[in-house]
Amino acid sequence: MSRKISALLLLIYILWSSETFSQNLYLTCIGNSEKETKTIDSLDYQKSFQDYRSLDTEVNSVKKKLTAIGYIESELSNFEKVSDSSYQATFNLKNKYKSIIVEHNGLVDMSILKLTGFLNNKEQLVIPMESVEITLQSINSEIANRGNPFSSLLLNNIKKIDNETLSGSLSVSDPKSRTIDKLILKGYEKFPKSFIKRYLKIKTGQTFSLETIKEKTTVLNDLVFANQIKDPEVLFTQDSTILYMYIEKARSNTFDGFLGFGTNEVTNKIEFDGYLDLNLTNNLNYGESLKLLYKSDENDQQTFDLKLGAPYIFSSPIGIDLNLNIFKRDSSFVTVSQAAKISYQINSKHVVSAGINTVNSTDLLDITTASITDYKSNQYFINYTYTKRQNYDFLFPVNFLFDITTGFGNRTYQNIDENQSKLYLNTFKIFNLNDKNSIYARISSNYLVSDTYLENELPRFGGINSIRGFEENSLIANLYGVLNTEYRYKLNNSIYIHSVIDAAYFENQIANQKGKLFGFGFGFGLLSKAGLFRFNYTSGKTEDQKFRLSDSKIHLSLTTRF
Repeated sequence: MSRKISALLLLIYILWSSETFSQNLYLTCIGNSEKETKTIDSLDYQKSFQDYRSLDTEVNSVKKKLTAIGYIESELSNFEKVSDSSYQATFNLKNKYKSIIVEHNGLVDMSILKLTGFLNNKEQLVIPMESVEITLQSINSEIANRGNPFSSLLLNNIKKIDNETLSGSLSVSDPKSRTIDKLILKGYEKFPKSFIKRYLKIKTGQTFSLETIKEKTTVLNDLVFANQIKDPEVLFTQDSTILYMYIEKARSNTFDGFLGFGTNEVTNKIEFDGYLDLNLTNNLNYGESLKLLYKSDENDQQTFDLKLGAPYIFSSPIGIDLNLNIFKRDSSFVTVSQAAKISYQINSKHVVSAGINTVNSTDLLDITTASITDYKSNQYFINYTYTKRQNYDFLFPVNFLFDITTGFGNRTYQNIDENQSKLYLNTFKIFNLNDKNSIYARISSNYLVSDTYLENELPRFGGINSIRGFEENSLIANLYGVLNTEYRYKLNNSIYIHSVIDAAYFENQIANQKGKLFGFGFGFGLLSKAGLFRFNYTSGKTEDQKFRLSDSKIHLSLTTRF
């Protein structure tokens, strides 16, 4: 019986002890006056604790907070236990200082100090007391970003100037800045080194700034042949700084083709047309590109276009582009155009280039006509291209494009030499209304300025990549402008439907003809593992013509990435 009583008493003791030790402790902080107590209460300090150690830590924290807001002379005048679970801390706040004048002594670059917003006209750093800690942290962070990640900023020699103002001086430890000593690529080790130096503008010997490097490497996603896997990382040793970049090679080759068919107005038979567009990018790991276009349409016209691009030749900032274009219209004429240009990529969005274009056109007709004849021309041109991408959107990865070219030169035919100039514009913009709805608008224009014109030199337009609802390259003009618009609705991330509303204006001085053209229709796009499949059903008309379903065009295309 006594053993049972002893066990019961032991259990009661354990339960009582557990309850006692788990009892909360409470803290009250006061000042020497009601005003000081309100100031302390405004710090919103913690008042309930599980143990004494946490309570004591909070008392020290209150003292630091008072110092941070200007009460640097404040002191804990009394700390006592009021009851078994309550404690009271009494603070003597004394004088409050409002600001401190920090002497930087030229240790910190002035451009960094200006970022704080506290630099006065005398180039003195005057910081409000409540902002001292965060300001010093921001200065230290900027020093680290500019190549000294291990710097330590200290405020010392603090003195009293008057009852509201203090003074102090800065000191910076480890003033030696870091530079990038080695760069290591992970994932895609054969990534073209010239793109790191010229495109990303990162190279060894450069002042180290991790924040700046992260900003630069984000433009990797603007490249079609590479993506950034994760943010760059850095390894610091005593004598070197090693930067690691994580890149993966992306599928950048594309194959694009379409099949179109419509009814011939003369023969009343269905005719087919189509094209092949092949783009090969970075297959040799130099960032090079090869583009091949072959087109044959219902007007018995054939186009062969070959483009070669080589960026950053010999690791220089200059790239070279070559172009060969052959156009043949039935048995009327054949035109061969050759172009070469040098380009300079300012950054991931802006490219400027200049070059020369030579054209040689041959009349294939047995009879001589005034509008079609042999000619040769040479033109010098300059080009500017701006591209803004939206890589999160697989259906429409480019949000804005602005491409403009202007050139001047001369054209010779039948021993007649004439000066000519030319302006070409191609721009489009996607206006994203929300995640599912967007509006696409594109303007393309071509303007040839000359004293006289030949039919085989005039720009050609019409078709799926121009004003839709008309036969491919069926329209010629010395001046034309085309507006393409689409309202797009995404059913999901791989399917969209859209409207087609196109308009164009053209002038043909050979035929003394001016006119307006319109195209209306609808279409859809489907993104699958095979690629992007597009369907367009459009009908075109002139301003004085009625719509006829028999003139409608159906265009099918498939763009495959590999």
